Amino acid sequence: MVQGIVLLGVLLIPFLTYAHVKWFAEVKPERESIENILSPLFISVALLCAVLLAVLSQVMHKLTDFAFAKRIDLWLEKRRAYSHQLLKYGTALALLLQVFSGTTFAPEFHIAHTWETVLMWAAIILLVIPHHISTKLGAIVLFILFVNVTMTAGWFHMLDYGFYLAIIGVLLVGKTKWEDWGFPFLYLGTGLSLCWVAVEKWVFPNMTHQIIQHHHVPTFGFPADTFTVLAAFIEFVVGYLLVVGILNRILAVVVTILFILTTMIFGYTEIVGHAMVHIVLLIFIIEGVSFYQPPIQMHKTKLDQMVFVFLNFIFVLSTFLLIYYRFA
Repeated sequence: MVQGIVLLGVLLIPFLTYAHVKWFAEVKPERESIENILSPLFISVALLCAVLLAVLSQVMHKLTDFAFAKRIDLWLEKRRAYSHQLLKYGTALALLLQVFSGTTFAPEFHIAHTWETVLMWAAIILLVIPHHISTKLGAIVLFILFVNVTMTAGWFHMLDYGFYLAIIGVLLVGKTKWEDWGFPFLYLGTGLSLCWVAVEKWVFPNMTHQIIQHHHVPTFGFPADTFTVLAAFIEFVVGYLLVVGILNRILAVVVTILFILTTMIFGYTEIVGHAMVHIVLLIFIIEGVSFYQPPIQMHKTKLDQMVFVFLNFIFVLSTFLLIYYRFA
């Protein structure tokens, strides 16, 4: 059953994991009314997702209980020593692609001043140097660039890219007594970012509709508005599962494949925009969730755990939607 659920998610968003619709939409965003957002379809899918997640929390161990899966886990466990280096040099590579495309952090933020280019190259060089002090200096330069873009684009807009703050945090705490907190923070930041950009599709559905029509994105017979709601839910669920620490390796593999597929539609812009996300997902594939103590383990019985997951998902979904709608 769970395998079918995962497969369903893949089929529903084969080419719709363009997490940042702002990169490709050519229409002005129009905020949907809250009455239309909270449609019977939205409420039904929200309840269905909550139920499925509650069930998934009890059967997820069966997905990794096969001999082949255990061998893969063992092989990945031995690669954990390289996770920090992967993040360090992967970040440098992502920044390099951005410099060559004349952007900072995302395709929508174009480099406007020479000093920004200088700081970008400084961050790249510092990250490439194999010393933890240099890495921390590179992270500081990256933070300065992030603050600069935030002052121009606004804090609300930059919440889409909150995972960069998590990356900066991981780079800063390396080789310190807080190093163990780095990757949990990265999971949290990436998961919350995915949840946040998913809400954008509900609040500003006209941008997604325009992309579907302009790029001929397959909807498998669903109307564009229905497909947008379903795709956003799948993206939100992926982010939520990363936050709560369920199926991180499987999710990372699925989302990585989907991001690769989107390059067939959106080309080089997609590669530049999601290069950093690919690095993060690759780290998630290696790391798994062994560092993480899922919150559901606070509850002893299976029923209590399922009720917790059900209510927690509804609460998180409602909070994200209300906050986004309030400030959008």
